[in-house]
Amino acid sequence: MSIPEDKKAWQDGAVAKSIAKSPERKPEFRTSSNIEMERCFTPEFDYPGYDEQLGLPGQYPYTRGVQPTMYRGRFWTMRQYAGFGTAKESNERYKYLLQAGQTGLSVAFDLPTQMGYDSDAAMAAGEVGKVGVAIDSLADMETLFDGIPLDKVSTSMTINSTAAILLCMYIAVAEKQGVPANKISGTIQNDILKEYMARGTYIYPPKESMRIITDIFAYCKDYVPKWNTISISGYHIREAGSSAVQEVAFTLADGIAYVEAAIKAGLNVDEFAPRLAFFFNAHNNLLEEVAKFRAARRIWGRIMKERFGAKDPKSQMLRFHTQTAGCTLTAQQPDNNIMRVTIQALAAVLGGTQSLHTNSRDEALALPTEDSVRIALRTQQVIAYESGVADSIDPLAGSFLVESLTDQVEKAAMEYIEKIDKLGGAVEAISRGFQQKEIQDSAYAYQKAIESSDMVIVGVNKFTVQEPPPTGLLKVKEEVEISQKQSLGAVKAGRDAAAVQAALSALETAAKGDDNLMPHILKAVKSYATLGEIADVFREVFGKHHETVVL
Repeated sequence: MSIPEDKKAWQDGAVAKSIAKSPERKPEFRTSSNIEMERCFTPEFDYPGYDEQLGLPGQYPYTRGVQPTMYRGRFWTMRQYAGFGTAKESNERYKYLLQAGQTGLSVAFDLPTQMGYDSDAAMAAGEVGKVGVAIDSLADMETLFDGIPLDKVSTSMTINSTAAILLCMYIAVAEKQGVPANKISGTIQNDILKEYMARGTYIYPPKESMRIITDIFAYCKDYVPKWNTISISGYHIREAGSSAVQEVAFTLADGIAYVEAAIKAGLNVDEFAPRLAFFFNAHNNLLEEVAKFRAARRIWGRIMKERFGAKDPKSQMLRFHTQTAGCTLTAQQPDNNIMRVTIQALAAVLGGTQSLHTNSRDEALALPTEDSVRIALRTQQVIAYESGVADSIDPLAGSFLVESLTDQVEKAAMEYIEKIDKLGGAVEAISRGFQQKEIQDSAYAYQKAIESSDMVIVGVNKFTVQEPPPTGLLKVKEEVEISQKQSLGAVKAGRDAAAVQAALSALETAAKGDDNLMPHILKAVKSYATLGEIADVFREVFGKHHETVVL
């Protein structure tokens, strides 16, 4: 068929089916000059390779988006990554954001929670509640979501080594609200491989960490089917200094490793792959970022179909969350960050993201204030409701520049993936320090370009001004750690100690064997065993990972 015939068949088939299920936001979309915006623009003539390279939205290879109507049906989920101090303080911030129009929650956990330590542990001293909310037990999780109906809100949790524990706490809170596990929706990051190469919040060795991850896949397939069991993350790879191409390549190579591990554990690819999700960075170069997102979708679609034989179209779709680039925020002239975030958010939307977090202007200085968070959320809302870019799907498609960039990002990323395959896959390549060295070299080149002024950073190495010290910043008080320890002590004193010990012993036996760990973690959580106690069981059985040093 010709492209016009393909388009008509797509409109009569996939689009009509999608609209019947979820109508578009308006009967028709028009510009301020009353020009109709088509759902999807295509060449009106045959375009060599169009089907193989681009296709139509919601159809393989998904270059143009994963849904037939994209934002004409509904906007991306607007999340603001938030969490600080105690669960009570964070709960108040979540309610503020929901009232301001946020459509999904995104939880930031403090460093001890991410590393599997309770707030009263020696390793937690000075870090409690500082970079996220402190969660020690189910009691904290109950407070965190108090008054927030978990059957109506989608929650993303940025957590990796302790993801299974936090997910079980979330399931337990939902059940206490009367919401069964099969009705909750959200995402856990649960991406341990990027921790080894770029971020550092790992606990256990790779083999044992991969076991926990595949246990989560298997458990959620049966009991928590609406949950995205992993968010394979390029965000932190980019924050560590990678290029856009490296971000795509290393993220998708990690995705390949997770799929292989799940298949090796006995899962059918189409049983778990539809719930895989991704997490990307939106950096400053708008057009390269748009091309990056489009290329990533196409590469993943082909990998899943051709390499793993996935039959379910949902298994072939790369669905992703985006966060604007924290590493581009400057402490100098922080209001400039509003413009940077706007450009980055626009790139994510033009690239077809499924959800988006916009960073706040003051995050290079401290945790964001409520005013700064509101500006960041309003940035998304202005793009959604006022810019017009959401009225048509993949609006930059067909641009000579964007299509060329998309092809070049795909080619360069595939070259990296092939190198990683030759090294034995992502896990083996990480153990040799391959990705770490590539990221380090890229970060060094980027920093040199800034210091030499070959790359201009407005307000930093050009257009500078004398500025007074910043005021009105949000700081987490030291009293937070004291009160959190007191709360933890009260939980320990009031729980059934025998039930806790029995649950932890059963978990240890499961960890030494080959049972799925999730039911045992859930039972321990419900007994009010703490996050640190559960993580310590795994530390004892699995051991701890030691970093591969790359010079």
